[in-house]
Amino acid sequence: MDKEKVIALLNEDLEGEHGAIVQYLIHAYSMGEGELACEIEAIAREEMRHFDWLAEAIVDLGGKPSLKRGKMRMEGKTVSEWMGQDVLLEEDAIAMYKEHIKTIDEPGIKRVLQRILSDEESHRDDFRHFVDKVKREGLKDIRGDRKDKVTKVLDWGIEHEYTVILQYLFHSYMARNKEIKKQMEDQAINEMQHLGWLAEELVGGGGSPRIEHTKIDQSTKPAAMLRADIEIEKKVAAEYDRAAKDIADEKLKKLLLRIRDHEVYHTDVFTDLLKKMKRQS
Repeated sequence: MDKEKVIALLNEDLEGEHGAIVQYLIHAYSMGEGELACEIEAIAREEMRHFDWLAEAIVDLGGKPSLKRGKMRMEGKTVSEWMGQDVLLEEDAIAMYKEHIKTIDEPGIKRVLQRILSDEESHRDDFRHFVDKVKREGLKDIRGDRKDKVTKVLDWGIEHEYTVILQYLFHSYMARNKEIKKQMEDQAINEMQHLGWLAEELVGGGGSPRIEHTKIDQSTKPAAMLRADIEIEKKVAAEYDRAAKDIADEKLKKLLLRIRDHEVYHTDVFTDLLKKMKRQS
């Protein structure tokens, strides 16, 4: 099969994983803390691993990983109905992976897709079990419709974190320098933590997280990547600092300042990498 066609199919799979990650995280955050939320977050992390494998395969073929988000199934008013939608999303993925395994003839890629397919079949069975588990335990959507200064700050933070997660992951996949690649991956993982903290804080305070992103820098040259990442980190560190000063809740203030400190750290890491790269050029 033509390499460009393989890249297109893998990007289709990648977009599907992206949609699944966001759908499952929203469902987990929306039911609050508890065993089932943790189990769903664990499934989302497995989908993140699939996302990583697919993106690396695309780059190895000379392509660029798509940052588009695939189809999500967000219908349903009850947690049990959400789990049913998650079953359907997994069935969509299973059908697509089976088709792509038949279509792609490169053994290494087929092996990766078969490995992912096995996980998706297990996830489907998990969600089928969760449908009944939710009914037995009476789990409910705990989100509220609170909209005030605090929820606006948290919504902004979630939007930022989602944006930089995608940006740093894209830069890590495109980077050929191992040190830059590793640091981009590490900081993306840290930003994932931030997104979770903010979403949980928002739900706990009576709000409803909306996971959307703004413009993502898709530079492919190392210096341009680092400059874009430094710029966004400086801006957001200042914004977290400003927001913390304007928040009365001490617990939330501490959280925002902690995230601010992490963003300052990211800025320093990226700045050092840029300086090192310039010295070596």
